[in-house]
Amino acid sequence: MPRSRWGFAFGWVAFSALIIALLIDAQTDNPIVYVRIDLATLALCMGAMLSCVMALSWWFINHRERRVRIEAMRIQAQASDERRRFLRRLDHELKNPLTAIHAGLANLADSASLDSRQEALSSVKAQTVRISHLTADLRKLAQLEIGELERGPVDLNEILEEAFMVAEEDPRAADRRLNLSIPRAPWPLPKINGDRDLLFLATFNLLDNAIKYSRPGDTIELRAFEGGTMVTIEIADTGPGIAEEDLPYVWDELYRGHTTRSVEGSGLGLTLVRAIVERHGGQANIRSRTGQGTVISLRIPIG
Repeated sequence: MPRSRWGFAFGWVAFSALIIALLIDAQTDNPIVYVRIDLATLALCMGAMLSCVMALSWWFINHRERRVRIEAMRIQAQASDERRRFLRRLDHELKNPLTAIHAGLANLADSASLDSRQEALSSVKAQTVRISHLTADLRKLAQLEIGELERGPVDLNEILEEAFMVAEEDPRAADRRLNLSIPRAPWPLPKINGDRDLLFLATFNLLDNAIKYSRPGDTIELRAFEGGTMVTIEIADTGPGIAEEDLPYVWDELYRGHTTRSVEGSGLGLTLVRAIVERHGGQANIRSRTGQGTVISLRIPIG
């Protein structure tokens, strides 16, 4: 038996002896009790008591170890399920563009007219760009898990304004109403210690998603505010919203909701955003109502 288990067993013996002594003291006027017992009986009684304590100790420790094993098995099974889901989604995301590339090359080989060949080449190029973006996002995600952040003082006002300006230049944003609301007076948002490029990427990814999944005439708002020891960045839109059954999975790798599968994308944008925020010690949350819109909040510690 390991030393910790022996200590536990003898601790129970000492505790039991103390309880017996206190009971005798409470029940008698004269707490001094004289007992005559031969050594064999004393040894038998002590052995029985020690056996009971050791049996209880064994049960308790094994019960605890069993619970730990069950929890470890549950976590392992959950990780295996997530890995299988990820591989199925990856297979789906790669199969579609590869099929399109194969069809485009076949059309290229069979087409006699220049227009048909140009169309086939454009299709092949678009699908290779799609695969390139997917693999690039996968590399970023892998690097986030193992790489070190290039930390430094980050001006959040500057990052948000820059991401907003880039989003405004997107041709898809021409028929959306984009608003920026960040504090400038009497003081701007506090600087945080973080990776500037990654925080810009997280903000821009959310703006890009809002533009991509919203409709002409919808409003998209980028806002931020300070509260206590945290800064909160929110991207809100009046788009179609996310179905309630999809909300628990939107942060998963390569997950595409039922209403968004027709929209081009890798399914890694929100996964990257959450990974970036969590590497900065923050939290990412989402609220959405079907037909009304979505709000994604990023809470990042100051300092």
